[in-house]
Amino acid sequence: MNTLRQAVEDYLSLRRSMGFKLRNAGNGLRSFVTFMEERHATYITQELALAWAQLPVNVQPVSWAKRLIFVRAFARYRSAFDPRTQVPATRLLPFRGKRIRPYLYSDDEIRDLLQAALQIPFRVERSALRPLTFYCLFGLLFVSGMRVSEARNLELQDVDLTTGILTIRGTKFGKSRLVALDASTCKVLADYIAQRNLHWNDRPVSSYLFVSNRGHRLDIAEIRRLFATLSRQTGLRGSADRHGPRLHDMRHTFAVRTLVRWYQSGEDPERRMPILSTYLGHVDVADTQWYLTGSPELMREAMSRLEQLWETRS
Repeated sequence: MNTLRQAVEDYLSLRRSMGFKLRNAGNGLRSFVTFMEERHATYITQELALAWAQLPVNVQPVSWAKRLIFVRAFARYRSAFDPRTQVPATRLLPFRGKRIRPYLYSDDEIRDLLQAALQIPFRVERSALRPLTFYCLFGLLFVSGMRVSEARNLELQDVDLTTGILTIRGTKFGKSRLVALDASTCKVLADYIAQRNLHWNDRPVSSYLFVSNRGHRLDIAEIRRLFATLSRQTGLRGSADRHGPRLHDMRHTFAVRTLVRWYQSGEDPERRMPILSTYLGHVDVADTQWYLTGSPELMREAMSRLEQLWETRS
């Protein structure tokens, strides 16, 4: 019979072959195995799983619950090979995750942010493309609903401006998808790529669409720092604010606006939800349905439609 350590590696390999990345779960389960080995325990019990989950001190209860979830999923797998395995009950360490209410950008805020990006100062010619790079990056996030990691990982070969299709590879859940673009977006990207080619000319540059001053893929920390700076310049954040509207809220704004348009045009958002879910790269349509309750504007549209339904039935 395989040891727990080998079983964990087999489990992680199987799940990752299905597209799951399991970074935190992988680190957690290896820590759990070390915990078990130190106690000379050869099979999982609920008591030991609970003890390991609650090891960290000065953390929120949600951290304990997540650690136990890692073990529970592995225990279900392990129970098929070792009948002594106890799968921790789901009622242990319960928690209810709280999602951050999205910030929905207005048209003026989007225009101000993009205009500020075009005005990013630079001192040397090597940095001359930087304003246009961030203008296109932020603009693409607004009009496509992509994750910033997906936009950052785009390569030139993934951009087909003839058909207006982006190929998103190796997404959050390990799957690829196609994202259609409007003709106006294709024109902006075509102009950017032409400027990019002219800027780098015969100098070495990576194949990524959005590159740094050194020709490498943009660093996520640099993107976030610049976004925070532009947010303060445009009034999205106060000068001393450490938190405020996020890059990910561009994705929320896209999703909510799409749903609002469907409501206002008489479409049935619930029936069209799988389309938006696929476009956004959600694994579960429930992740997309959350937007129906996450936006006051969407709630108003839904209530208006419900009132109309009541009136026709009264």
